[in-house]
Amino acid sequence: MTLLILFLAVLGIFWTPYSTTEMSAAERFQAPSLRHLFGTDNFGRDIFSRVMKGMGTTVLISTLVVVCAGGAGILIGALTGYFGGIVDEIVMRITDAVNGFPSILLGLVMISLLGSGQHNLIISLSIVFTPSFVRIVRSEFIKLRDADYIKRARLMGVGNLRILFVHILPNIFSVFWVSIMIGFNNAILAESGMSYLGIGVQPPDASLGKMLSDAQGYLMTAPWYALAPGLSIVWIVLGFSLLSEGIRRLQA
Repeated sequence: MTLLILFLAVLGIFWTPYSTTEMSAAERFQAPSLRHLFGTDNFGRDIFSRVMKGMGTTVLISTLVVVCAGGAGILIGALTGYFGGIVDEIVMRITDAVNGFPSILLGLVMISLLGSGQHNLIISLSIVFTPSFVRIVRSEFIKLRDADYIKRARLMGVGNLRILFVHILPNIFSVFWVSIMIGFNNAILAESGMSYLGIGVQPPDASLGKMLSDAQGYLMTAPWYALAPGLSIVWIVLGFSLLSEGIRRLQA
């Protein structure tokens, strides 16, 4: 499932069977057929092409969010977890406060401050998801900072930065990979939700959430319009959920 998602997403970034922006009044609301696998929308655009493009956009945005939030989470979590002190207390209180609010709500606040659009969406969601990665990395560094091999490294004169990123960091990736998959799923749902509300990816760019929003007014006359992007979101989330569960079981 995940390979199919990634294949269609990457392919959709570079190529689609039809133009995702070209409109055709003569082909409005055509039912699924061999010519248009998922039918056409209210502007006569091929839904399958727009789903491919939307999957590519969603996966790309979610990947950038996870990379930015995960990178910041590793850096902040490693430093606070290893050194502790007053900075650790301050960072933890901030993360507790942020985690006390739903991610969508915080994303809405950030978007209202920065404005809509893909770039601001990536920045906003990265800020929102960073605290969850910080907590995970910090807890793992706290568990490992007093391990025997770390104590021996200190006795041998190994510097703190080398201990942080050479001795400890590689040993937390078994736990961190599952968190990345979960974070990726959450980013997909958040991006789709923001685009559904009209404050994420902006037209004419294709987005699964925006397509779902546009289709809700045609549920009775053209149900395929909503079915294609809706099932695509479910497929993506389910695929990566199963992948994260498989990784977790392999680690167990």
